[in-house]
Amino acid sequence: METNEHTLREQLISLLDGGNAHISFDEFVKDFPVEKCGDQIDGLPYTAWQVLEHMRIAQWDILEFSRDPNHVSPKWPKGYWPQKEQSGTPELWNETVEKFQSDLEAFEDLLRDPATDLHAKIAHGTGQTILREALVLADHNSNHLGALVIMHRIINGA
Repeated sequence: METNEHTLREQLISLLDGGNAHISFDEFVKDFPVEKCGDQIDGLPYTAWQVLEHMRIAQWDILEFSRDPNHVSPKWPKGYWPQKEQSGTPELWNETVEKFQSDLEAFEDLLRDPATDLHAKIAHGTGQTILREALVLADHNSNHLGALVIMHRIINGA
């Protein structure tokens, strides 16, 4: 019989992986036209790669905050976005996707580890828990993945 704690961990991982109520990250990147990742879309302040890179930076920060008491977060908001003049290339897109997937897997490994207390306050934080960080990460990724789906539709003229 599964414990409530194990079930919670599995549900958090499922939430982070996506695909329940919306498209998963892997499904999205599989079909995105990488050659258009740096295209500016009229009326939008960021390219698709810039949004993806923002997701990666924020996820990396949440991961490192959750596991490293010496981690120093980037300055908000500038440190969470790539430079405006760097719009993105297929090479940058692929690099960002790989890093995003690797960091997501590392965060999920943290959740899988029975030694990780999901409910304990993170000692170097201001009241955060690993549970809270998992929920913030899932919320942040879902929000920006939705924006990327819309950007994909605009790019494809759909």
